[in-house]
Amino acid sequence: MSHCAIVGINWGDEGKGRMVDLLTSEYDIVIRCQGGGNAGHTVINEKGKFALHLLPSGIFRDGVVNVLGNGVALDPENLWKEMEDVRAKGVAITPENLKISDRASLLLPWHRQLDELEEMRLADKKYGSTKQGIAPFYSDKYQKKTIMAGELLHPAHLKEHMADLLEWKDLTLTRVYGAQPTTMEQLEAWFADYGEKIKPFICDTGKYLREAVAAGKKVLYEAQLGALRDVDYGIYPYVTSSNTIAAYAPVGAGIPGLAAQKVVGVVKAYSTCVGEGPFVAEWFGEEAEKLRQAGGEYGAKTGRPRRVGPLDIPATRYGVQVQGATDIALTKLDVLSYMDEIPICARYELNGEETDDFVFPVLLQDCRPVIRTMPGWRCDISGARRWEDLPKEAQDYVLYIEKAIGCRITYVSVGAERDAYIER
Repeated sequence: MSHCAIVGINWGDEGKGRMVDLLTSEYDIVIRCQGGGNAGHTVINEKGKFALHLLPSGIFRDGVVNVLGNGVALDPENLWKEMEDVRAKGVAITPENLKISDRASLLLPWHRQLDELEEMRLADKKYGSTKQGIAPFYSDKYQKKTIMAGELLHPAHLKEHMADLLEWKDLTLTRVYGAQPTTMEQLEAWFADYGEKIKPFICDTGKYLREAVAAGKKVLYEAQLGALRDVDYGIYPYVTSSNTIAAYAPVGAGIPGLAAQKVVGVVKAYSTCVGEGPFVAEWFGEEAEKLRQAGGEYGAKTGRPRRVGPLDIPATRYGVQVQGATDIALTKLDVLSYMDEIPICARYELNGEETDDFVFPVLLQDCRPVIRTMPGWRCDISGARRWEDLPKEAQDYVLYIEKAIGCRITYVSVGAERDAYIER
């Protein structure tokens, strides 16, 4: 299909970057359409191992154009540092293969500062922010108090706009949080450094994309996080500050009339979660640590241990529904090979009654997992490249999930490397 979205079905960290890197061989353009540098996409290929935070995961494919769309929280400082890290490993990044939307708003240093100050104020009621400034950024964007990337190309206007925003923002820093104000000299120095470095990549990506689509180019949308972190459909308020669902992808990409014809929802073979909020199937103690170690479950951005547990069917089925998934990519099936039995959260128990529903967020804390088990396969499956190569127990596990969530599992990942997967 000409246009595809790759999205997370659960809480994020499902392996979307790995699937984008794999499928970009079939597409001409990869677009990051929302979110910022607060989460990481881990990619392993012949060029090395990478943890991307802002760069689209198509950056490793020769001939693929990568776009940071208008829906992205664009942090020039962290973007430039990431570009330099990737270049140091031999990956070319030029204005020909990376384009930044002139309509993307800039995440400024005070957004990160405010994020940290607010988490400190919330104390034990904090949201589990990565402190990358995402919530303050999107708040400012919808208050119409951000600077768009295209303004970097108009210095006189930019300086006047900076002064207006600085006066307003320093009121919040000093009078709400009792913090030090930002000075114009600090802001100008930051723009002179990082703003100047990204200027060559800024252009009218909307025009570029319209012309590319008219010429028959194929587009891949790359989303951040997962359905359960969506600001409207997730476990509010323990969500991100943007829409992580496929329906938003063309809006944040800059081609709002171009809906994805194929939506690949990425699901991990077990559950993981970074950050705060209800997590019904969560494991603790030795059992959790064993799974965490087997899967290398530590945040790509923060390095903090991920919360883990068995695959959550009600949450996954809900994620499939809100994403409108047409296909599922099941990742990290190989991680479960050490288990004698594979546990699954098949349903929830709420107030003494079982339910298949992913219930309203405030009720999730009162839910308990209803666990069923399936036989494990207890052998190394990382070399499997055909469906027939998988042991029957692994096939049965995949087929059970497929039936339970109501969406075909098209891809099964059995390792982190680009070619370690099965296409059914």
